[in-house]
Amino acid sequence: MNGDEMIGALPHDRGVRFRVWAPRAEQVELRITGADSVSMTRDGDYFEALAADARPGTRYRYSLDDGEPRPDPASRSQPDGVHGDSEVVDPSAFAWTDDGWRGLPLKDYVISETHIGTFTPEGTFRAAADRLKELTDLGVTAIEIMPVSQFPGERNWGYDGVFSFAPQNTYGGPEGLRALVDACHAAGIAVIMDVVYNHFGPEGAHWREFGPYHTDEYHGPWGDAINVDGSGSDEVRAFFIASARMWFFEYHMDALRLDAVHAIKDFSAGPFLRELAMHKREWEAELGRPLQLIAETDQNDPKMVHALELGGLGMDAQWSDDFHHAVHALLTGERDGYYADFGSPQDLAKAYTDVFVYDGRRSVFRGRRHGAPASELPRERFVVCIQNHDQTGNRMLGDRLAALVDFEALKLAAGALLYSPFVPMLFMGEEYGETNPFLYFTSHGETKLIKAVRDGRKREFASFGWQGEPPDPQSAETFERSKLNRSLADEPRGRALRDWYRDLIALRRRMPAMATGVPAAATARGPLVSVLRRAHGNEVLAVLNTSPEQASERLAGEWTVELDSADARWAGPGSPTNATVRSGETITRPGHSFLLLSRKD
Repeated sequence: MNGDEMIGALPHDRGVRFRVWAPRAEQVELRITGADSVSMTRDGDYFEALAADARPGTRYRYSLDDGEPRPDPASRSQPDGVHGDSEVVDPSAFAWTDDGWRGLPLKDYVISETHIGTFTPEGTFRAAADRLKELTDLGVTAIEIMPVSQFPGERNWGYDGVFSFAPQNTYGGPEGLRALVDACHAAGIAVIMDVVYNHFGPEGAHWREFGPYHTDEYHGPWGDAINVDGSGSDEVRAFFIASARMWFFEYHMDALRLDAVHAIKDFSAGPFLRELAMHKREWEAELGRPLQLIAETDQNDPKMVHALELGGLGMDAQWSDDFHHAVHALLTGERDGYYADFGSPQDLAKAYTDVFVYDGRRSVFRGRRHGAPASELPRERFVVCIQNHDQTGNRMLGDRLAALVDFEALKLAAGALLYSPFVPMLFMGEEYGETNPFLYFTSHGETKLIKAVRDGRKREFASFGWQGEPPDPQSAETFERSKLNRSLADEPRGRALRDWYRDLIALRRRMPAMATGVPAAATARGPLVSVLRRAHGNEVLAVLNTSPEQASERLAGEWTVELDSADARWAGPGSPTNATVRSGETITRPGHSFLLLSRKD
């Protein structure tokens, strides 16, 4: 089987065709709720059946060798959760209205990372669709939806997902997700689905009974790794490639964000990611629109986005954490954990200029050299942020940046992000200074697992030296505290910060030299980081004062001020810089400020 073949249960003109990979079984029975069992026919390591009386909405399970009936690993719907029956879904039944949608190039993405359960009070796909105008007014062109593959219970970040084909039932299931994507496309917003192909969640995944989905050769942070290079791995790869294809074809996704690809242990000559990238090319041609694969990785390895023809893995883009770490360490003063490697203005300047701060340098945190040079690569191949679910939620108290730094530093961080040559990503609520924490939350049903998660979180915080008792992940209160408080957006500072984000995004679109991909040349002198960008006969210069104290710099050439975070219109202390700066003039910048200037080259 390859990723373009059917797996799972799909309607057929004579009923429903069921197909499951089960090489470890001698026989498989299809158990349809309220109907007689159907003996499935072996086809190599697969078992198939055509059930004439089945239809969309039919519930079913598989029994392997007369064992306990299990849900379908490729189930497209789990209406009663991970322990319930699978449900037949007709992918063609939804009335799509996005025929005119042709997608967006990655360079035009301004991303908002969104967790469906905490984005709105209702925590559903349909409720999220009702808030899209707020994003388009801001200038957001893409949303990245944190994983929605069916997970245990009602509350989860999504990385404990079990069913790689089934959208979470409590969010609104398949129908609700399709409606959200359709609404996004109507609003001109691309949709990125965060998918987890490096592990299955710890509760409800009985996939070892079906086949060698896991390998005992390698272990990751979440237990045994997924088998992508051992015996039986061809079919495991096909399973995940079929999942990826489903998101693009059945849900009209524009991109997939591949979670923690460094945890996909793959030592084969033809890596899984490369195979997926090859399929994606074929799917683009078939669909007639651009599709993107965005890898999350902490390895600072440019091979991830090198072209297939050059021996790379062919990802369209990858996350670059170094930019976040450089900004965060500078503004908060934190130096624990991986922040031990950051904290100087020179680090931020290097991130602007060279992409990776650690591109072969020795990392104190890792105790070795880390990364490889990426400065020759197009900048739109890298996604950066100043906040995201990991960097916020993996803090013991889930502190957002607004709870760690002052208001002027928030505007400085936003300026640093949206001026960068990379694809910018916001974390939901940061545009108005959300202060509610984003905590780690679960709703597991197994007592031992609940205890293991609680203990694991405590160990995870040890390297940062955080003291005290972390919020209980299993508590419903932890989840409720993590929901957005949109009333902050109506307060004076919330409105000012949102206006600042909106104007930065608008200027990024209007000025060619600020566009995604245009390289930056940055220098650091004392606390001031100056970042120059050029395109089409225009130059823009950003001066970032990363210190809380004022600092001065002499500029060469005549410049016009475009934006100044200190201006009163953004609730600043007042700008001390003239609208026009003459050559040789010394400007004095307030603490934690961002100044953007332009001139004809």
